[in-house]
Amino acid sequence: MKRSIVITGGAGFIGSHVVRLFVNKYPEYNIINLDKLTYAGNLANLKDVEQCPNYKFVRMDICDFEAFYQLMQQEKVDGIIHLAAESHVDRSIKDPFTFARTNVMGTLSLLQAAKLYWESLPEKYEGKRFYHISTDEVYGALEMDRPEGVEPPFTTTASSSEHHLAYGSEFFLETTKYNPHSPYSASKASSDHFVRAYHDTYGMPTVVTNCSNNYGPYQFPEKLIPLFINNIRHRRPLPVYGKGENVRDWLYVEDHARAIDLIFHKGTVAETYNIGGFNEWKNIDIIHTVIRTVDRLLGRAEGEDLDLITYVTDRLGHDARYAIDSSKLQRELGWEPSLQFEEGIERTVRWYLDNEEWLANITSGEYEKYYESMYGGR
Repeated sequence: MKRSIVITGGAGFIGSHVVRLFVNKYPEYNIINLDKLTYAGNLANLKDVEQCPNYKFVRMDICDFEAFYQLMQQEKVDGIIHLAAESHVDRSIKDPFTFARTNVMGTLSLLQAAKLYWESLPEKYEGKRFYHISTDEVYGALEMDRPEGVEPPFTTTASSSEHHLAYGSEFFLETTKYNPHSPYSASKASSDHFVRAYHDTYGMPTVVTNCSNNYGPYQFPEKLIPLFINNIRHRRPLPVYGKGENVRDWLYVEDHARAIDLIFHKGTVAETYNIGGFNEWKNIDIIHTVIRTVDRLLGRAEGEDLDLITYVTDRLGHDARYAIDSSKLQRELGWEPSLQFEEGIERTVRWYLDNEEWLANITSGEYEKYYESMYGGR
């Protein structure tokens, strides 16, 4: 079936993996990568597919309603996978206005353009889908109340209930009440509500997913894992918030892309699906794992770089624990993570060590200068 699908934020970390998967898996689809190319967008993430006949890149701000509405008409878009967002919590604390503009008004702009175009067609919403990717942070924070007698390490699998024996007895469900604590999560919560409102008010076929922390290749190196890999390589300090006790659920990015593919094609309209790795880790334990892996792959003594850890003042409003229950997605659509965390970290560390040029281009800012010369500013 010939389809025309816009993937917003397709030059970013998760978006580039989704674009690559769709371009390669669905040669009969017209895949449009729409990205503003902010600091986190990099077309080098998609060098391997940029010449594919079913791939097109369009530089656009999702807040530009008129331009997106015109694109919908020109390309006869019948599907939108919306990943474009400002996503770094520290940046949101310093500049909440940018997060509200992009995450809230940008999403509203896409929704309204899609509504007007699809309602103008004879078939209207038939065969259409607006898929909005969100975060587990909209749910707030969970208590650290590890069940009695359960000690780390917590080897968990999606195919059993063992993941409930983790750092706490509660997990985020699709029915969990929203309780965002940062400007970032507040902006994402608002965008989620707008997406659901467009289904409830206008009948737009929408779906929302809330995902846990992602890691893997092509992640912008302000995020914990790539930042620390790069710092360890160059023996720079590893800044750890507080005591490193905060717990997050981690998912390899390619597993997230597979889930997005499955939900876009087979998920139930108006439903919410949580996507997680059944894989909770304290930040400090992740850091120790990354240090050991980098040291081993660089031929250094095990734990040689542990002394790079530097404890810094905790982040404002730092949530203690996030943990996703993905059993609905597993039960209804048959998805589960494909990698254990140690294997995913091994792949991730090897990729960053093998792609030093990509990392140097990002950290130096050279990629931004290139896009400024190519597009006349960002």
